[in-house]
Order: sequence, then structure tokens, then C-alpha cells
Amino acid sequence: MCTTRTKCCCNQMHSDKQYKDPYTLAQKDLKNLYDEIKQQLAVSSDLKEICDYYFDGKGKAFRPMIVVLMAKACNLHHSNSRELLKSQHSVGMIVEMIHTASLVHDDVIDGSDTRRGKITVNKIWGERKAILAGDFVLSTASVALARLGNNSVVSIFTQAIEDLVRGEFMQLGSKENENERFVHYLEKTFKKTASLIANSCKAVSILGNCGPDVQEIAYQYGRNIGIAFQLVDDVLDFTSSANQLGKPTAADLKLGLATGPVLFACQQFPELHALIMRRFSLDGDVDRAWQYVQQSDGVQQTCYLAHQYCQEAIRQISMLHSSPERDALIRLTEIVLTRNK
Repeated sequence: MCTTRTKCCCNQMHSDKQYKDPYTLAQKDLKNLYDEIKQQLAVSSDLKEICDYYFDGKGKAFRPMIVVLMAKACNLHHSNSRELLKSQHSVGMIVEMIHTASLVHDDVIDGSDTRRGKITVNKIWGERKAILAGDFVLSTASVALARLGNNSVVSIFTQAIEDLVRGEFMQLGSKENENERFVHYLEKTFKKTASLIANSCKAVSILGNCGPDVQEIAYQYGRNIGIAFQLVDDVLDFTSSANQLGKPTAADLKLGLATGPVLFACQQFPELHALIMRRFSLDGDVDRAWQYVQQSDGVQQTCYLAHQYCQEAIRQISMLHSSPERDALIRLTEIVLTRNK
């Protein structure tokens, strides 16, 4: 129901023009991405085996794809050239390494068994090696970042990494007040997911020598589509099968997390408040919360909120000069809203 509704809205917004597929447009620049990352991570022993396991080339490369498209869109806007700079290409590699390192650590924290349809590193090699592997990938990304030789970009990524950690801590807590709880949820969503995307977009605009106005457009596009992406992810935990997601459904509830659909459902079913505060820790709490969400319009409300963030992303990116990459970034908002995994 949610997918149909948001898809319809997107079609109405984009009916006057056929936008290019973002993945197809970025494919040439990303075809060797995972091989290049594995070269950066070239070591012997178990570390290499773990790194090769995660960087197997089967990921969506969602973040590097946005980075490449944003870099080219900014370059054309600033200097009328769509050529991707080497430093901008490196940012795509760096963002994927930071993101993957955070996933490895998340899986340890959550005790996850599967990720992207595969058994997690912590289940195969154990938690200690998983943590060290995540640290190694993050440190390698930091070395690549230092090689760029741009202090502003280094500072931006430092902020993004700090946000990742703070977002994880925020996820461990909750707020008593209903309004504060939703603000807390959106801020956590920004820090854990959107900050890395937003700051990566800003980084490539800086490397392309764009002015502050274009840097802000790049940042705001990344921020808004990043939040929308996570909101849809939170919806899929209630609407998709485990086979589609590559991870068990209701995973967030089982971890004690109250995401958008639950927070909206709580407005209709105040009984959810007690369950949220005890993080669904009693027997039957997860099933009860699930039922409340299904009986409410929490999923639809979260979809609508994601749609609003995508509209703002479109408004921001539309300020850049027309280009295939800019139009693909507009098309990407529809893909984010209508994905099922």
C-alpha cells in the first residue's frame, strides 16, 4: 500500500521527463570499485579473507554511486566539465569503506547472524576478529583520506565518523516524552545514516572547487535522501520478507528499537508507550508491537515522511545546472521510495 502510494506521487512529479537510471550512469566509474578497495586492503592472513568476504562486489554501492553522480553534476555546474576527478573517485572508495566498517561493528553490537543475505563476519570469524577487521577497514579509509591532502575534506569525514558513533549511542537510548522521542529518532537517523552521505556529497563539491552555495546544495541533497533511505529501511522491516531484505524482519523490534512506524503507531495506540520504554523486553512485546503497527497507519505515515524528505532533495539538486547526472539524482529519489529491499 505504501509502495503504491509513494510510487504514484513520484510518477506524477516526474511524468514530464524520462530520467536516466543512476546505477547505469555511474556504472563505468564504479566498475573497478571493489577491486580497488581490495588493493587498498591488501594484507595477508585472516584480515584479507574477512575483507574479501565483505567487499565481494555484490553490494549495491549506493553511497559511491551518489558520490560519483554528485561529483559530475557539481563539476558541470561549476566548470562545464563532467569529468570525474581522481580525488572525487577516491571519495567514493572511502565512503564505501567507512560504511562497511560501520556495518561490521553494528553486526557485533546487534549480534546479527545475517547481512546482505550472507552470514555475518562475527558469526564466521568471531566478534574479536570482526571488530579488528572493522577497525582495519576504517584505518585504511583514513589513510586514503589523508592522501587527498585536503584539510577541509578530512575535517568533513572526521565529523561523519563522529556522527556514526554518536548515532549508535543514541540508538541505545530513548526519550520519555513523545515529541522528544521523535526528534531523537530523526537525529539518530541523520547521524547513523545520512551524515556520511551528506558529507561525502559535500566533499566532492569541495574537491571540484565549487563555492559554498553549491557545497550546501550537495550537502542538503545527501542529508535529505539519506534520511529518506533510512525511513524506507525502517518501513521495510515491517513490510518485506526476510528473503527480500537479506536479514530477518522485525529485527529492529527484537533489538528494542522504536523506529518511525512504531512511533507513529504510538499516537494511535498509547499502549505502545510502555513497550517502547522497556525496549520490547518482555515475552510477547515484539508480537504486540508488531500488531499495533499493522493496525495503525504508522507505515503509511513513515512513507509519507520519507516522501517529504525526497521532495526536499529534489528541490535542492534542481538548483544545479541540468545534466544527466543531476537528473539521475532526481530519479534516485523515486528508486529510494519504491525499493523493496
